Amino acid sequence: MKHFLKETDLRPHEVAEVFALARDFKAKRGRHTPPVLSNQTWALIFSKSSTRTRVSFEVGIHELGGYPLFLNRNDIQLGRGETIEDTAKVLSRFVHGLIVRTYDHADVERLAAAGSVPVINALTDFLHPCQIYTDAFTMAERWVGEDGDLLAALRGRKVAFLGDTACNMANSWVLGAGLFGMKVALAGPAEFEPSAEFKVLAEKEGFSDAYTFTTNAQEAVQDADVVYTDVWVSMGKEEETKARIAQMSPYQVTADLFAAAKPDALFMHCLPAHAGEEVTQEVLDHDRCIIFDQAENRLHTQKAIMAVLAQQARS
Repeated sequence: MKHFLKETDLRPHEVAEVFALARDFKAKRGRHTPPVLSNQTWALIFSKSSTRTRVSFEVGIHELGGYPLFLNRNDIQLGRGETIEDTAKVLSRFVHGLIVRTYDHADVERLAAAGSVPVINALTDFLHPCQIYTDAFTMAERWVGEDGDLLAALRGRKVAFLGDTACNMANSWVLGAGLFGMKVALAGPAEFEPSAEFKVLAEKEGFSDAYTFTTNAQEAVQDADVVYTDVWVSMGKEEETKARIAQMSPYQVTADLFAAAKPDALFMHCLPAHAGEEVTQEVLDHDRCIIFDQAENRLHTQKAIMAVLAQQARS
């Protein structure tokens, strides 16, 4: 059974198929979308609240001809009165796919191992692969337009990621950079260097040379094609708010820092953004800020991921 728990779970030809489908779904939205999930129900298990993830997946399942079934932490017995393994086995008898947004990455791995339907990681504290595929697609369509080679457009490009460089998005960008032939420069406080656990994974995937880490924000953004940041205080870290803001303030993306990247560099953020913390309002208002393109493309890219997994599940 094919799952999508981390960026490298799809083979190169499957990545190309996802990008091609996302482009096609976007171009033909409202006119023609193959009902690849017809007569299927896909469950969304969300232990973490969301806007873009929930809406894009629910709309995407509907547009592919399926039925989305939303389950929050209070709706089911996951991890409380029933084991993760039993939950996976039971839900596999009812639904055709599981989309999971939770804290512990091990939970999605256990659901995938025990169940018999595709599992998609819609975010864990360790990785956020749907966002990375979306971001890469968003960059590529900017660089090549409607007809160019999307994957080729990514090769050799540089992303500068600033702030919490031990977070799920930083981890995922390293895997994404390795997968797409890119480089990522991480810049953050020394105590937020990528974790030992993640370094093991990066080495296992052969991507240890896909990234660099520095405490110097100016150094990271030099020659960058994209300047990227994320919130400094993720869900579950609220008690660290004051300390994190103090530690990460030198990595705020200001107009001056953005200007130190390439003259045509893009600014990206997976949202929600906190103007005045990780990024200034001036940068958010910049004509090369493409955060809402990213948000829209979650729909098209995730539809493509579901379509690829559903097709493989049937074969």
